[in-house]
Amino acid sequence: MSQIKVATRYAKAILDLAIERNVLDAVVGDMKGLLSIAAQNRGFGLALANPIITFDKKFNILKALLGKSANEISMTFFDLVTRKNRSSALISTAQEFLRQYNEHKGIQVAEVTTTIPLTAILRKQFEEIVKEISGLQKVELVEKIDKNLIGGFILKVNDKQLDDSISGKLRNMRMKFNQRYFVKLY
Repeated sequence: MSQIKVATRYAKAILDLAIERNVLDAVVGDMKGLLSIAAQNRGFGLALANPIITFDKKFNILKALLGKSANEISMTFFDLVTRKNRSSALISTAQEFLRQYNEHKGIQVAEVTTTIPLTAILRKQFEEIVKEISGLQKVELVEKIDKNLIGGFILKVNDKQLDDSISGKLRNMRMKFNQRYFVKLY
């Protein structure tokens, strides 16, 4: 079975269980914690995917990193997945879980890349744009700063991208100049 199918099914199962047991916010925090650790430490993801490392060592790593603050349902889930030698799917399952959680709660996640930190007024304007694009009333903005944009912004909502950056405009102009429309004079 493909990694995407496994992640989708596992995420759906833990989401349903968390809703049933009324611990959804705690499980969301655990999944965000797992993704945060994976983003900060590439070796963590590699260790989970490594078939040479035994399942009990993988679970002990998870327990050491998340165990004290993690919910019982999350730790049971991590234990079950590692015992079934599916620990390579944990990170993609956590990503899929957050996607399904946002869909369940009606939250639209959008990514805004600018050259400077957003002010409250700009944040509100971006939220209104995202609400208009998505049709959802709850918006979660992920703010990124990239000095290479020179100015302007890039807004990503689902599979749509609005590039109103100076570097994007320069890139478009460069592509137009590279088309080399020549006129023969003779």
